[in-house]
Amino acid sequence: MAIARFYCPLPLAPGRQVVLPEAVARHAQNALRLRSGDAVVLFNGNGEECAGSLAATGRQARVAVRDCQAVARESPLRVTLAQGISSGERMDYTLQKAVELGVSAIAPVMTRRTVVRLDEGKRPRRRAHWQGVVMSACEQSGRVALPEVAEIRDFPDWLAEARAADATRFILDPAGGRRLRDLPAPAGPVLLLAGPEGGFDPAERDAALAAGFLPLNLGPRVLRTETAAVAALAAMQCLWGDA
Repeated sequence: MAIARFYCPLPLAPGRQVVLPEAVARHAQNALRLRSGDAVVLFNGNGEECAGSLAATGRQARVAVRDCQAVARESPLRVTLAQGISSGERMDYTLQKAVELGVSAIAPVMTRRTVVRLDEGKRPRRRAHWQGVVMSACEQSGRVALPEVAEIRDFPDWLAEARAADATRFILDPAGGRRLRDLPAPAGPVLLLAGPEGGFDPAERDAALAAGFLPLNLGPRVLRTETAAVAALAAMQCLWGDA
């Protein structure tokens, strides 16, 4: 049985006893049925993971940390995924798989064809939910860095800032003429823009192209929103990353 891994945003060092965050303690004991003495692995996003064991259970569950080591599991390819927000489980799936494929950061973007309409009051809660999806994906996949989910932005506002990004910029576009295999490896970070259900509005696509985004075609078939970014990231990792 694999040893359970938990994200714990606290200082970690050999010899310390760390009180687990309440949600982590509840998951460890109620969902995974871990008991005192069971081995666990903790990470806090600094590039290390720490082996230890449950030293106490209950609401004040503690882990006795034995050893911390730097782990090289992060991709050398730094990709920020700007994802047109999709509905429900589609968005969760995209973020989960993007994390597994080594994405560095995620920017949720409200577009004209976004089905889910999020007013300002609902956005912080939805962002927190997505950050939880990312955290769980890191725990499962063995990653030791936690990609940040940026604040939800409306497309025009997000694009105004993305225009100045020091990165190679791509927009997924079924009508685009470029294939990844025909492009040179980027010299630095990558910014990948993917649309929601129904794709981008033509005016949004034109605005992205005017902002320096290169249209990227993933093949002759039209991919669903929850597939497109995942397929692009997998291909990028094979060509330019560590896959």
